[in-house]
Amino acid sequence: MRRTTRSLLGTPTLSALLVAALACGAPETNTPANAPSTVPDKPSKPVELNILDVAGNLQLTQGMIDEFKAANPDIVSKVTYTKATAPEMPGKLKAEQQGGASQTHLVLTGTDGLSAVIEQQLVLRLQPDYDAKFPDLEENYLEPAAAMHKLAQGQGITITYYPSGPLLEYDPAKVPNPPKTAQELLEWAKANPKKFQYAQPANSGPGRTFLMGLPYILGDKDPKDPVNGWEKTWAYLKELGQYVDYYPKGTTDTMKNLANGTSTIIASTTGWDINPRVLGTVPAGMKTATLEGFHWVTDAHYAVIPKGVPADVLAADLALIKWILDPRQQAKAYDKGYFYPGPAVKGVTLDMAPQESKDALAKFGRPEYDALIEAHPKETSLPAAQQVQAFQKWDREVGSGKTRQ
Repeated sequence: MRRTTRSLLGTPTLSALLVAALACGAPETNTPANAPSTVPDKPSKPVELNILDVAGNLQLTQGMIDEFKAANPDIVSKVTYTKATAPEMPGKLKAEQQGGASQTHLVLTGTDGLSAVIEQQLVLRLQPDYDAKFPDLEENYLEPAAAMHKLAQGQGITITYYPSGPLLEYDPAKVPNPPKTAQELLEWAKANPKKFQYAQPANSGPGRTFLMGLPYILGDKDPKDPVNGWEKTWAYLKELGQYVDYYPKGTTDTMKNLANGTSTIIASTTGWDINPRVLGTVPAGMKTATLEGFHWVTDAHYAVIPKGVPADVLAADLALIKWILDPRQQAKAYDKGYFYPGPAVKGVTLDMAPQESKDALAKFGRPEYDALIEAHPKETSLPAAQQVQAFQKWDREVGSGKTRQ
């Protein structure tokens, strides 16, 4: 199963990233300047681009990038792809920059890696410095993608988006009447101990969206304040935890447990529902449901440019990002439901997507998702600092003693 992603789909811990960021401190004085003094419209000669993916984003965008190279041989001569985890990325960039130049030319990241590079000042400020390269950027985004874009603080460009969850995924053969409210889920878990599961929120997109979505479902005082505004949520999770056997390290284990019958209801998202069924990891007949009071918790991927890239490379990066945001390229982000829907900009419909995407979603997609996306509020993920607070409190008060690698 092609899952290495950062953000909401099974990422490394955001708290670990920020601890590393604080330990490393600000970049050294020999870190390259923020940006080249002048940037040409196109490189003086074709450049090789070294692209690092710490979000699983290439599953959505590699086709776009390859097509850009083929269509622009005067801009890009070669593209080299590398994958790593989000926690590995800041140290790699910093080492390169302290050496005087960045061998990594473009990073594709989720909110976890984004927070780390912002904290350590490792990437260029793209807005407002290069607004001319992206005319009407915010106006062209879907409204919730534009809201996620603000989390980048001008240091990244949102390139893909999805509403995420939280969803419940279940085996209809064993759960003919899934819970419709948070109270019903609690009662079902009590009556069916060890059969409901979600993964550790700091390492799991579905776990994280379940955690961040509950304050809306339960009507907590302040869904954006996990320390002082989640009284109902923490009480609920502690009570629910009495009937949870253990919390796996990542989402993949919950999917395997659903498939083999160890669990019969798990936390999920649109992408984690569709893509594993396309790939055969989870049986096609599994179903999903939402709880009363449901709000979407949104997610996105970003393109960031490390400090220290040469002017010609920066020119190529900016041209590539602009290309990725073209609606015709954004249609490729439908993929096989991995980040469903996937496009971040307006005016992109499934009929514009490659036939492979259309075929996969025709068979494994859920028509009800489009209605749910239209009908329910969309809330941005918690900012980095608040996510860390939420994860640490969950680790102490909910998951302690019940997590498993």
